[in-house]
Amino acid sequence: MQRFSILSSRSARAFVSVAGLAIVGGLGLGAAVFATADRPAPAKAAGAEGVFELDPVHCHVLFEIKHLGTSKSYGMFHQPTGTITLATDPAGSSLNVTVPVEKIDTGNDKRDQHLRSADFFAAKEFPNATFVSKSFKSAGENVFEVSGDFTLRGVTKPITAKLEVLGTGKGMKGEAIIGTETKLTIKRSEFGMTTYVKEGALGDDVTLTIALEGHKK
Repeated sequence: MQRFSILSSRSARAFVSVAGLAIVGGLGLGAAVFATADRPAPAKAAGAEGVFELDPVHCHVLFEIKHLGTSKSYGMFHQPTGTITLATDPAGSSLNVTVPVEKIDTGNDKRDQHLRSADFFAAKEFPNATFVSKSFKSAGENVFEVSGDFTLRGVTKPITAKLEVLGTGKGMKGEAIIGTETKLTIKRSEFGMTTYVKEGALGDDVTLTIALEGHKK
């Protein structure tokens, strides 16, 4: 690693020897050194309790889907709204998100118009996708297992996903803020979106990355 390049040859040999002996001895010193160097300490969510209103400017829902059985296509939905409530007891926490599907953006206007049509999201008839949590459970440090109802194209299905609190801090006005991320995969056909599934032109599985920033009320 570059950070060790300034060591003299003698120091470098000594470092390697010590690390090697520690590993052989079962102490795992070498692994611990490299783990500390490569991975930052996890964010602490302490003090993040409260109700946080989502900031649409800094919230995004990204998606990826297989195209023609080969490459992947990507896009995002802008300006989701809602709230994150975090309680000392995870059971008292909640998450509510509304995603305006007309805000879809794949970098191509013609494709975006097609995706808003009845072939896909039917944005005029079903303008929003929503998620309303029903339960929060601790799943590790700063990680929660969240279950709830996801609604898309008027179809509601239960889903469960991991929500990670990435960090806490202060906003431009001094208010407490929080950042979270969730990744999950859904089958679009389960929500009535079957265009090009049988033909194989577009995959059925859609992977979502939900990046949220909330400001404390």
